[in-house]
Amino acid sequence: MNLADFYRDLHEHPELSRQEHRTAGKLAEALASLGYEVTTGVGGTGVVALLRNGDGPTVMLRADMDALPIEEQTGLSYTSKVPGVMHACGHDMHVTCLVGAAEKLLADKDSWTGTLMLVCQPAEETTTGARAMVADGLFERFGKPDIVLGQHVCPLPAGMLGYGTGPVMAGSDSVRVTLHGRGGHGSRPETTVDPVLMAANVVVRLQGIVAREVPPAETAVVTVGKLHAGTKDNIIPETAELDINMRTYTRQTRDLVRAAIERIVRAEAAASGAPKDPEIDWHNSAPVLVSDPDSTTRTVEAFTGHFGADKLMVLPVVTGSEDIGIFGDAAGVPTVFWFWGGLEFDVVVKAIQEGGIEALPSNHSPVFAPLIEPTLSTGVDALCVAALTWLGQRG
Repeated sequence: MNLADFYRDLHEHPELSRQEHRTAGKLAEALASLGYEVTTGVGGTGVVALLRNGDGPTVMLRADMDALPIEEQTGLSYTSKVPGVMHACGHDMHVTCLVGAAEKLLADKDSWTGTLMLVCQPAEETTTGARAMVADGLFERFGKPDIVLGQHVCPLPAGMLGYGTGPVMAGSDSVRVTLHGRGGHGSRPETTVDPVLMAANVVVRLQGIVAREVPPAETAVVTVGKLHAGTKDNIIPETAELDINMRTYTRQTRDLVRAAIERIVRAEAAASGAPKDPEIDWHNSAPVLVSDPDSTTRTVEAFTGHFGADKLMVLPVVTGSEDIGIFGDAAGVPTVFWFWGGLEFDVVVKAIQEGGIEALPSNHSPVFAPLIEPTLSTGVDALCVAALTWLGQRG
């Protein structure tokens, strides 16, 4: 299979979370053509493919496949053909590498024993896809793996791999807050309770949680990503809506930040004389992603033997989030997760040397565009090396 063409096709036809019908069909077709046992529609649009190769461990390789509501600005010849939708996080690269690894491991099946379990997961961007697949009987229907393996392309130099042990990505929690006021004419604010002012005060006060309540040794992020209120400049609306996201690494900090958000929202509503208590709806939660220390060490040793020590680097914890850990938690087995680079080496090195690394195109940027090579080859090899580390070996 020409993986570069497969990747370009997926990049041109991105699909949002829970709408990955075409993508799932392409993946199912590719994996079935190799001889894998393929099941579609798992947890919505999820695809599961099995290759049974005798007795031995079951190794799960997972790749996510949803895109983002972003207008692409890369200028690539294979830019997105879907207005307002883009593979800005590299999930098209993830599933393409999974197909490449499936092909390579099949060709090498005389060297290993066990079962390969390939999981193409929908809706990672909403942190709902992994739970949906588990709830749909993933492990009851297809067996429980002995280990869960996954990777993510990122703005490291192409050909490089990055890793961490223990907590490597933050837990994520999202909440929608609806503040209730009393609407009226903008010329007579004294007859109203202004939810816009209420929302503005909430936004400002939320910034004090991390600065003044979270211990400096801990890491946390609170973001108000959406604020909506009103329809016209001279109408004070009835309600204001805020979408808030928090990132934390420990249960204690998570509980602290969550309680602080609720306290601030309720207190501001009370201070403003709101006629009705605010609505607080927590949703879209992903746990802290823990890359099992012992299992990560073993996998990284294999990476070092294959790629060379100069191609690996230890990364700091990432405040982004991933829901792959839900699979390992549900199965009660270790998860190992790593990153690999997709940007031109010289560009990254220059940015680091000049202290302008923030200018590099990163995941979720409208200009994020991993190099096709050596990104594809590195991602395929990393999945294969990791899988073979945990599959049984023929003597």
